[in-house]
Amino acid sequence: MTDYETFDLGATKLSCGVIVPSLHLAYKVYGQLNAEKSNLILYPTSYGAQHSDIDWLIGSDRILDPERYCIVIPNQLGNGLSSSPSNFALPFTHGRAPAFSHLDNISAQERLLREVLGVERIALVYGWSMGGQQTLHWGALHPEKVERICATCTSARTSPHNKLFLEGLRAALTTDPAWNGEWFTQHPVRGLRAFARVYAGWALSQAFYREDIWAEAGFASREDYVVRAWEGNFLRRDPMDLLSMIQTWIDSDISSNDVFRGDLNAALGAIKARAIIMPSTTDLYFTIDDSEIETSMMPNAELRPISSNWGHRAGNPQNSREDEAAIQQAVKSLLAE
Repeated sequence: MTDYETFDLGATKLSCGVIVPSLHLAYKVYGQLNAEKSNLILYPTSYGAQHSDIDWLIGSDRILDPERYCIVIPNQLGNGLSSSPSNFALPFTHGRAPAFSHLDNISAQERLLREVLGVERIALVYGWSMGGQQTLHWGALHPEKVERICATCTSARTSPHNKLFLEGLRAALTTDPAWNGEWFTQHPVRGLRAFARVYAGWALSQAFYREDIWAEAGFASREDYVVRAWEGNFLRRDPMDLLSMIQTWIDSDISSNDVFRGDLNAALGAIKARAIIMPSTTDLYFTIDDSEIETSMMPNAELRPISSNWGHRAGNPQNSREDEAAIQQAVKSLLAE
């Protein structure tokens, strides 16, 4: 049994040009739509995450309130629940899975809301990291449908430095002896452990490790934190799915489409929604400087940094009540308008 629903989109042409005979979107609904269908919050997943990894912030006293709002988490393509390398049938197995883009994610999500839920306008699109990238894509590609945006620790276009970080992760994973150049012949435990350790260094700040902040989350040592929180997280994932989502992240750019043709200023300028953009003051790859540049191009957006030592993880503050309170206040102020 599963705790989510599946929307079959049928034969679909992806933005990479490949037609897949069947594309499906896994999603979960929390709360109820009101009669006017005006209380929907869309909450896309982040890198490597599935809905059950990020729904901790849904609750009457948390960031997203299911008693007042209908919250929908669509699992992004490539995450192992929605269509992914790990669940494709022939001929898209053994390294032949097509590339996914955020254009594909937003197209599938838009059909889900319109065809399944009958929703034409979204009260709030909320997202962290890759979920935030989808949030900004929604604002640019469907400005008439999105009323509000809250995006934490993210970007409208993946920066060159961020791409280098991701290329490093990919290199660490594919150095495993199970990698044959196109796929993994067995589960790459050595590569995934290396991948996780590299990620753990980038996702948290220098102060996080210097001040032993991992202890606040219940870990006995830095090594205990890396092994249980990072190796444990990625060892359970399919490595081809991880590589697929890395490529989606590298290619993320809200202006890379037929509407804006590479003009980032025009794409960000098209976002009509009231928006709060929340970088972390210590994020090492979604930096405040990059967020400030992008936010300045948005006509109705506010830059509201999260002052935190949790680095990138400040945008998903499961173990930091202070950071959660900052995001909760931002969402509350948006929904009050």
